[in-house]
Amino acid sequence: MVLRRLTGFTLLPLLSLVTPFLLLPVVARVSGPAGWSSFVAGQAIGTIGATVVFWGWNVIGPVLAARAGDVEARTEVYAVSLRTRYLLLIVVVPVAVVVSALVATTGHRVDAAAMAAATTLLGLSPSWFGIGVGNPWLLFWYDTLPRVAAAVAAAALVWLTSLVWVYPVLLAVAVAGSLSAFRRRHVPGARGALVSPWPVARSLGDLRLHLGTAGINLAATAYASTPVPIATVALRAEVSSRFASADSLYRFALFTVTALGNAFQGWTLEEDSEQPVDRRPRHRAAWSAHLGLGVVGAVAFATLGPWATGLLFGSAVQAPRDVCVYYGVAFLFLSASSPAIRNVLLPTGRVRLVFGWTLASAVVGLALMGAAAASGWVAGIALGMAVSEALLFVGLLGPALRALASTGLTSSRVPKVAADENSQTSESGREEG
Repeated sequence: MVLRRLTGFTLLPLLSLVTPFLLLPVVARVSGPAGWSSFVAGQAIGTIGATVVFWGWNVIGPVLAARAGDVEARTEVYAVSLRTRYLLLIVVVPVAVVVSALVATTGHRVDAAAMAAATTLLGLSPSWFGIGVGNPWLLFWYDTLPRVAAAVAAAALVWLTSLVWVYPVLLAVAVAGSLSAFRRRHVPGARGALVSPWPVARSLGDLRLHLGTAGINLAATAYASTPVPIATVALRAEVSSRFASADSLYRFALFTVTALGNAFQGWTLEEDSEQPVDRRPRHRAAWSAHLGLGVVGAVAFATLGPWATGLLFGSAVQAPRDVCVYYGVAFLFLSASSPAIRNVLLPTGRVRLVFGWTLASAVVGLALMGAAAASGWVAGIALGMAVSEALLFVGLLGPALRALASTGLTSSRVPKVAADENSQTSESGREEG
């Protein structure tokens, strides 16, 4: 059963790797260096928008869904997630569109804005629900497959028409259709007034419950998604386009970290026995797997990154080796810190601790990126992100090891995440202090 779950959560989501391999090489060749960097910048801004819309549900949602006792409880969890995300969507999409249009180069503003809007819609994904209930096929049918279908159709159309905005339009349609189908079939009770963002006061109250987790997500995304927009604004198109290729390859690689994390999160947290169970071997297995993935990814970036980006996106936008090396270092530390955050610290209520270190690493990283961009040092922008990930890993390693050794993670029941995360984090913050 464990092997089947690990295989399902690892292999099925990795099919989404087909999406960039099918589409982005076409976009890079059709749009040229200026259009390529603008497209990737719009995608990055949309990623920040999607993170805001998610509001931490992709992190805390699987925990809440896994602990919901029955269908009614799961329906309420999902309904709360929808009404809060719908409310955020109304505000976030226009902001993402305007910002991406300002960042993009002249002649490519529509493509960047459309990509930002469509990527922001990914914040409505129900993938976290499938992770929580231990069903990888929910991710496949309602998240992976719609994206792959949109990419397959768009790759042909973009190549034939040279209209890059076709892809974000198809992606938006795919997201809306899959979300509607998922809700009708798997949470039919989450309809009407239950998922409506109105009254706003109710939705705002729901948003406040997960403010800490949302802050962690947003702070992490801030330094992970801003390198390309910073490079696009500060550097020449022929330079920023090469940087954008390295960043796109990095985004490909992050699918593996996400898939591996999804595979281990439910297994390390689920309540599968009435008798006390030592969960530390499960956590050690998760950490070992993530560390191994990080090392392999770092070596691959350093040795094969320039060649791979040239093959995928064309020699005109091939990534420099020093940029690839720094992206590899960032990948190593991101993969290594993922199980500490997802499987140990957040489930045991260390939200404030994780937020503090994430915010500190984001500030340091963004400062380094800005300074590097101002001086024209393109590799320094990637170095800023690598330093951010390394700082976050070092800061959280000790607290995670102490939490892992505590009795709360060795019993048959993992401590329940309080409904009001803010009250819980103040207590855990005193423990860590």
